[in-house]
Amino acid sequence: MHTSILGGSAVLACAGIIATAAVFGLTYSLSAALIALDLAERGLSESLIGANAAMHAVGVLVMAFLLPRIGARWGLRRSITGALALAALLLCLFPMMPLVWLWFPLRVVLGAASEVLFVLSETWLNALTSEGSRARTMGAYTAALSIGFALGPVILSLVGSDGFTAYGVGAALVAAAALFVALARIAAPDFEKPEHGNPVRYMRLAPVAMGATALNAAIETAGLTFLTLYAMSLGWGEAEATQLMACMMFGAIVLQVPIGWLGDRMDRERLIVALAVVSALGAAIWPFVLASPVMTYALLFVWGGVFVGIYTMMLAIVGSRFSGSDLIGIYAGMGLFWGVGALIGPALAGVAMQATGHGLPIFVALICGLFALAAVAFGQKGRR
Repeated sequence: MHTSILGGSAVLACAGIIATAAVFGLTYSLSAALIALDLAERGLSESLIGANAAMHAVGVLVMAFLLPRIGARWGLRRSITGALALAALLLCLFPMMPLVWLWFPLRVVLGAASEVLFVLSETWLNALTSEGSRARTMGAYTAALSIGFALGPVILSLVGSDGFTAYGVGAALVAAAALFVALARIAAPDFEKPEHGNPVRYMRLAPVAMGATALNAAIETAGLTFLTLYAMSLGWGEAEATQLMACMMFGAIVLQVPIGWLGDRMDRERLIVALAVVSALGAAIWPFVLASPVMTYALLFVWGGVFVGIYTMMLAIVGSRFSGSDLIGIYAGMGLFWGVGALIGPALAGVAMQATGHGLPIFVALICGLFALAAVAFGQKGRR
């Protein structure tokens, strides 16, 4: 079980973890685009670039099996600080490696480091948060992470992808986050050694959480891949169509804290079902709303916040029900399902778009609706 941590130290720790999430989200999105551009410039084919990106998921998969014991043995502060320091070193090593095939194991280790950071930062934040403000705190965490993801490509556009500069900027930001987390005033809980190390057990403990994570990843990656193309097929210009995902992401950032406020004042399981139903209905009317730019921007802003709110609420629910190594194990399992969703989401959306011109909104509405039904079914089962 985690030790109780209260007072100003906990507040400072919460702020530090949320800020660190934003910094690493930024460097993650920066490095993903930067490595792809660099490999393309070195003459690698698209399939090899994709294979290199897949190495990140391999690192996540391997680390998911190890994290509960690592968190218990090394503690949250040392584990997160070590992961940040390792990520900073790796970013410096990429441009220094003359042999491109060495970038593949580097990407595996980078994926493992990112899994440590995301899982343990969520665990740490939940351990520090009181039940009355848990959903708002996790909303702030999700919003900070989204801000970081959005700012990474912006920085890349400013510094360019040539040479060491962009890698150096990313490494410096991650190293700064590592120094901040290492400060003695940042309070960190201790966890007992886990009794179980099998990820399947954690998946059975929280199946709806795993589904929510896969849903979030599937729709996010499908949207990044196809939303612009879908809007263009309906007559939008390329420049305007590319802005739609930014509008959706802006809603995801702005609306997480208000949704968290709701989650602290009502039943979170019912709120998740409501958010999923609204997401399904909202996606179903995309074909009708996209005829009007004003209505489109308004809808996608709200829809982005509502949809990401499903994941925010699930973080809060898991944090309120589990603690210690079980919490780490469940979050690690959620990391695995994120990779599964990111893998199958674009593939299924592509099949749907081949079948019909409105395949993207049909796909999104369908899986949001199915998730809502599953959440209701598992919720009723859990109350028996």
